[in-house]
Amino acid sequence: MNRVMLAQTIRRPDPATVAILVASAVLWWLSTYHAASMPAWAPWDFSFSWFYATAFPLLWYIRGLHGLPADERPSRLRSAAFLVGVAIIYAVLQTRLEYLAQHMFFLNRLQHVVMHHLGPFLIALAWPWSTILAGAPRSVRRLVATRPIQWAFDIARQPFVAAFLFVGLIALWLIPDVHFRAMIDPDLYLVMNWTMVGDGLLFWGLVLDPRDRAEAGISFGMRALLAIAIMFPQILIGAIIALARRDLYSFYDWCGRLYPSIGPLDDQNYGGLIVWIPPAMMSAVALILVLNALRLNEERRSAGQETMPAPWTGR
Repeated sequence: MNRVMLAQTIRRPDPATVAILVASAVLWWLSTYHAASMPAWAPWDFSFSWFYATAFPLLWYIRGLHGLPADERPSRLRSAAFLVGVAIIYAVLQTRLEYLAQHMFFLNRLQHVVMHHLGPFLIALAWPWSTILAGAPRSVRRLVATRPIQWAFDIARQPFVAAFLFVGLIALWLIPDVHFRAMIDPDLYLVMNWTMVGDGLLFWGLVLDPRDRAEAGISFGMRALLAIAIMFPQILIGAIIALARRDLYSFYDWCGRLYPSIGPLDDQNYGGLIVWIPPAMMSAVALILVLNALRLNEERRSAGQETMPAPWTGR
């Protein structure tokens, strides 16, 4: 084999990928052996899966931005929404905030609101999927296009399934016995967090899909109904927790609460209000955005224009 053939056979490693792998190894080593000296914004309990799930989509998004034609690139506002959404999910999972969320129930609920609601909401609002795939390796694009993956997405995008999973997973991880087990079992804790983020992305990606019914497979009316329907079960769950007169989540007493001035019932009441109020407000915002996307699509249809994913800011 000559040198040309050898060079073609041995693929040159991608410098950005190598940098991500090296950075993950360094962060793991520091958080494992020098945790006390790490700043508050550094990982408290480093997770390779969360680091890669953040770093690689960001890399592919940036590459996609540079590779797409100018008229197909997302707007700066959409890009900003994507970056902020990714950043806040990473912040609540891979900084000292995670330690705080493991010692106070209301901070744990705030963490989950960011993971399941606000972060995925902003990412879905940015509609970054085509940009990410444009910058992703060919192997990733082929994987996404496989029949099992497409079948799973089709099932998850069924309105009843999407709403059931969205509310059901919140309720599941708030069952006191299940919550206790998830908080003491590192593997189950990871599963809990992954289901929160993954389901949030699937649900808000369905509701905030800017395409018309022919492309999205779901009407704007159904999207609006989904945004409102999930509000009432969450209000009920939050009210049950906030108004409880006994400590439902003894894990936080067992592991030690950070703030002695906030007792178990106050901690629980604050957590219940976080489950209750912010998600309900986000449902109202989602309804407004769905109606705005409907208006934009109707205006394009009346003007005889081809329906394309629209900027979420409206006109």
